[in-house]
Amino acid sequence: MRITLALALALSAPAAASTYTDADPFVGTGGEGHTFPGAVAPFGMVQLSPDTDTSCVIRACYKWAAGYRYEDKTIQGFSHTHFSGAGHSDLGDFLIMPVSGEAVSLEPAGYRSRFDHTHEQAEPGYYAVDLIDPRVHAELTAGTRIGAHRYTFAPGAKAHLVFDLRTSLYNYPGKVLWSSIRLRPDGTVTGCRQTRGWAPDRVLCFAMRFSAPLTGHAFVSTETDIAYKGFQGPGRGTDDLAERTGRAIVARFDFGTLDHPLEVKVAISSVDEDGAIANLASEPADFNTIRANTKAAWEQALGVVDIAAPAPTRKSLATAFYHSLLAPSVASDADGRYRGPDNQVHIAQDFTFRSTFSLWDTFRAEHPLLTLIQPERTNADFIRSLVESRKESPFGILPVWQFQGRETWTMIGYHAVPIIADAYLKGIKGFDPNEALDAMVASATYGPYGGLADYMKLGYVPIDREPEAASKTVEYAYDDWTIAMMAKKLGRSDVYETFLKRSGNWRNSFDVKNGWLRARLSNGQFRTPFDPAAINYGSDYTEGNAWQYSWFVPQNQAGLVRLLGGDKATIAKLDAMFDFDTSKLDYSHAEDISGLIGQYIHGNEPSHHVAYLYSYAGAPWRTQERLRQIVDSQYKPTPDGLAGNDDLGQMSAWLVFTALGFYPVTPGSLEYVIGRPFVKRATLHLPNGKTFTIVADHLDDAHPYVGSVMLDGRPLTRGFIRHGEIVTGGELHFVMAAKPNKSWASAAAMRPMSMDAGPFARGK
Repeated sequence: MRITLALALALSAPAAASTYTDADPFVGTGGEGHTFPGAVAPFGMVQLSPDTDTSCVIRACYKWAAGYRYEDKTIQGFSHTHFSGAGHSDLGDFLIMPVSGEAVSLEPAGYRSRFDHTHEQAEPGYYAVDLIDPRVHAELTAGTRIGAHRYTFAPGAKAHLVFDLRTSLYNYPGKVLWSSIRLRPDGTVTGCRQTRGWAPDRVLCFAMRFSAPLTGHAFVSTETDIAYKGFQGPGRGTDDLAERTGRAIVARFDFGTLDHPLEVKVAISSVDEDGAIANLASEPADFNTIRANTKAAWEQALGVVDIAAPAPTRKSLATAFYHSLLAPSVASDADGRYRGPDNQVHIAQDFTFRSTFSLWDTFRAEHPLLTLIQPERTNADFIRSLVESRKESPFGILPVWQFQGRETWTMIGYHAVPIIADAYLKGIKGFDPNEALDAMVASATYGPYGGLADYMKLGYVPIDREPEAASKTVEYAYDDWTIAMMAKKLGRSDVYETFLKRSGNWRNSFDVKNGWLRARLSNGQFRTPFDPAAINYGSDYTEGNAWQYSWFVPQNQAGLVRLLGGDKATIAKLDAMFDFDTSKLDYSHAEDISGLIGQYIHGNEPSHHVAYLYSYAGAPWRTQERLRQIVDSQYKPTPDGLAGNDDLGQMSAWLVFTALGFYPVTPGSLEYVIGRPFVKRATLHLPNGKTFTIVADHLDDAHPYVGSVMLDGRPLTRGFIRHGEIVTGGELHFVMAAKPNKSWASAAAMRPMSMDAGPFARGK
């Protein structure tokens, strides 16, 4: 029987527990979550995890974007790089699989093994499974730049490893452009691989050491070796080489009969083999020590939040918090070198270069969460990595969707901009703000990108010259507002005035006659025919339709409310969105569209702020109702517990904020809109040594509404809380009620920030 989070609150009294022990990496590995269960350190370079299918090709691989699906019955091997919750994929680099016996198959179908979940375990930083066919107990852990394996073979069994440079996630013929492997005199195995996948011309190198001496090995090129039969016995002389290169390399390592577990340590580097060797040397411990160190790192990272709630709720929230701490990941070597967007090697001076920026997703809640709880990484690492990437970009702009330093040009907007602005406005230091603002302006004025030349000329992106034009217009306008806010604080009035004016461009794509955001042609007319419920890739909208995108004006929701005809009309349209009958609509062609509640699509990011918009129309009690509906239907503490892709932590960060009782609808505003809590008590241990506690009295299914709110013992009658009020420490105290308090935070003066709110305008 499915247990919803709201029901779980009524099942038992709150119980304190460790956020580390409550986190379950299996959550999201089924359904559409696209998370992985394997071992990773907080923001670690290596994500060492099992792959259950790497043989699918491109579109057919969508369900295996993280390499692993909980529903599968076999494991192909353990590779060292994975995305957490991405809607597209790549990686799956350097797959290792233990095998036993006299003859060893070097084909995936031959070395793949059955497993079952009763003999599988995962916790932050550690994964273990029993492989049935080779009779091997496999364990994985990871440090910052290394992955550690431990394999216990059956007594008397001949121990081997297959190391496959041919396999990858989202594989296809010709993806591997070149690869190399060599056995060095000291027993270290090194090599590199160049691939053309989601990111073009990506180079990744490795260094690997074993705890037991080799008794034999074979380096085989399955592309060129005409004698290759897909199967190798130990000691085949023709492949007993010191090194080999090619586009289809697979290796076999022999260890004979072992009376102790075999440990394997692997480090990676996007620079070269020497970088991988140095990364290996930077974490010289054995398996148990690496595991203990990473466990301690996770306990510290997850210990920022204490949650008092029933076990299912704690599990969902602890796992969401865990998933929010995986990216942006370390991308520079221990010596500071990294490969930048220009595919050249650079050195990070006094900071750690980070990559894996899924910015269209994560600017909404993931990065605001990290700015609150991980400011030391936000200032010296994340922001500087973005700014340095702009310097190294052949186009002179900030990243769009970057991993391992390489740009993919995926999704829309220039959403590094709100991340930088939000961090700066919240007092994050450690970077040059004027240099950062220059980078933001450069990205917002680069004409060849995404219709920006027309946007700057016409005030909107025309659909006859650029796809997804309606979405791009409103997302650019919000990004422009955040540039204006940062420029204002820096005293750069010319930039402020220019981008404040541009932030109103959302109106140019809004059809006031029918109340929809629509795509316009270059001649000024709205494109026809128009269907607000249609979802088609490359059309007027990005992974959505007019129902979702007509609400994206985070900088000026009051202006939107006015255009829609006022509070009552806005509330009615929001209700129509959630209550829409989609039974006759078929969105199966749109793989990112999941988690539907009417036309509210929680499985994709454009909807994530919408439930909070009732508060801008004076009905925060309706927000409270919708949040309960979303949490109950979109999250479960089970492998299929995420309604859509976790998208590098965004889906998880939404739940973390929402459960605490507030959400960053408008990053850059220094405000969080108050919703309703889903925990009896939670404490944030802030990096400045302060604590901020959320308390909810009478929280159960019979009391779903906010009756009153106190901040530090004083009544809070407005519908938002300021960032400064959180970081100075204190207590946000909710008293929940059986019936809605329709007067609380409903007056215009009590509503959240908006550019255009009459005498109550803020954010100008």
